[in-house]
Amino acid sequence: MKRHLISAADLTRDDAVLILDTAEEMARVADRPIKKLPTLRGLTICNLFFEDSTRTRISFEAAEKRLSADVINFAAKGSSVSKGESLKDTAQTLEAMGVDAVVIRHHASGAPYRLATSGWIDAPVINAGDGTHEHPTQALLDAFTMRRRLVGRDAGLGKDLNGRRITLVGDVLHSRVARSNVQLLHTLGAEVTLVAPPTLVPVGVENWPCEISYSLDEVLPKSDAVMMLRVQRERMNAAFFPTEREYSRRYGLDAARMAKMPEHAIVMHPGPMVRGMEITAEVADSDRCTVVEQVANGVSIRMAVLYLLLGGSEPAVTTPAARTEENK
Repeated sequence: MKRHLISAADLTRDDAVLILDTAEEMARVADRPIKKLPTLRGLTICNLFFEDSTRTRISFEAAEKRLSADVINFAAKGSSVSKGESLKDTAQTLEAMGVDAVVIRHHASGAPYRLATSGWIDAPVINAGDGTHEHPTQALLDAFTMRRRLVGRDAGLGKDLNGRRITLVGDVLHSRVARSNVQLLHTLGAEVTLVAPPTLVPVGVENWPCEISYSLDEVLPKSDAVMMLRVQRERMNAAFFPTEREYSRRYGLDAARMAKMPEHAIVMHPGPMVRGMEITAEVADSDRCTVVEQVANGVSIRMAVLYLLLGGSEPAVTTPAARTEENK
């Protein structure tokens, strides 16, 4: 793997499968009485969040602590950033403190790349979401969830998502999750289709490794997984669709639409969900919806990424025989 994780496009097929396999082993840590590994003991990781977040920040913090790292949580609100301090000055402050890795979420697309390549700080940088650009660890945890559900927990080891048909529905224009998922799922061999109103499809999307559809009902019967995307009102500066009711009627997922999906197909959402608009409560609370699993899998994936970037270059994977011996 490279030194930083800035974009899902940075990962080769082997890199991605290595992370998924390592995450499978990290998930076993959660089943132990003591949910900790000593891998990153003595290392300090800073969670540098310039944008509000609940799931991602807590997920990274849980992953870091389970690997025994020392954690610094930085929030822009209440810091010198609110007084006008630049990203450069903040980075140089962290460098002076001897931080060993930085997890950054920023409202400006490209900020993690700038931090990683500027020379301001000599530490691995992990992108936890930048503007409308990318969110690579979210794409990894989504792929991990798909592989577990569609291939199997142990059967999936060493395998990708070749031939699986994945549909992403909703606000693609403002979604960093969609961009990272399209890149990563293509790398893993999946066939990706984007479904959205024409106003919420980005310019240049024809160059992405995916297909485009404007009809959700046509795509559902041939989808192995359907991921609903949040409508990001906070990033919208125009009327991209007439009303919420109209959006829900054409692009929302309800029980009738879910019934059109194959029996094995799953429903996903990166969160937070807007119930009643993108997805009905009946669908969100069904057994086919993996939202809670995605949150749990996020900790395992982030443990795997931190382990591979900071702890070691080999997968922390044991064979089933070795695991049996270990549990005796």
